[in-house]
Amino acid sequence: MRVAVITGAAQGIGQRTAQILAQNGYSLALNDLHSPTQTGTSAKSAGAAVLEFVGDISDENCVTDFADRVKAEWGRVDVLVNNAGISCIAAAEQTSAGQFRRVFEVNLLGPFFLARAFGAMMLAQGTGSIVNIASIAGLVGISDRVAYNASKHGLIGITRTLAAEWGGRGVRCNAICPGWVKTEMDAVDQARGTYTDKDITDRVPMGRFASADDVANTVLFLADPEKSGFINGQAIAVDGGWTTDGSWQSLRLDNR
Repeated sequence: MRVAVITGAAQGIGQRTAQILAQNGYSLALNDLHSPTQTGTSAKSAGAAVLEFVGDISDENCVTDFADRVKAEWGRVDVLVNNAGISCIAAAEQTSAGQFRRVFEVNLLGPFFLARAFGAMMLAQGTGSIVNIASIAGLVGISDRVAYNASKHGLIGITRTLAAEWGGRGVRCNAICPGWVKTEMDAVDQARGTYTDKDITDRVPMGRFASADDVANTVLFLADPEKSGFINGQAIAVDGGWTTDGSWQSLRLDNR
């Protein structure tokens, strides 16, 4: 039996990751601030055993309770997908301390709590894979996202540190850095009027948004020790070439 823990599982990348892991034989422990019932139902229809846990990952006691429940249910964990996250679109000079702290609590402190709690189980087993869902905003700077960018840079830092500390003890840690993904979070951010689909598709060499499947299938790869067993400490961009293309806009579009 293989057990995967997924946060932010009620929608978007987390939901699709759960569905794909369920189809590949994983039992699932699903977390979100709201009940991930729809995700759980879909996973069960694929034959997966499912445990649902509603709670705030930035609360240390909540994470401890979650880990205890998974340990009591299955006695092990093979994969941790730190997917839950929030955005904050605001100019740096207009970003409040409260906004900055909340983004860090959810996007950085929460994944640390989860990695520490579930990583302890993996270390005791001598095997496991932690996959942190970072962002291309952890690789480059993107205007009007100072708190989000900093949190994702920090998440890559945690990834590399845990890879260095735990890799020799059988626990791998990697990050996935998606470009813009068509999810509910994107819909909310676009509703603010700060960017359009064309802003993204014109910038990506492959001319489209990432899909939840693009990210979820990368999770599946990193979860499998037979396919990715010597990949550790990497920040893998799933961005259609966004971070590799230094062309100016007219040159970029001329090459479509």
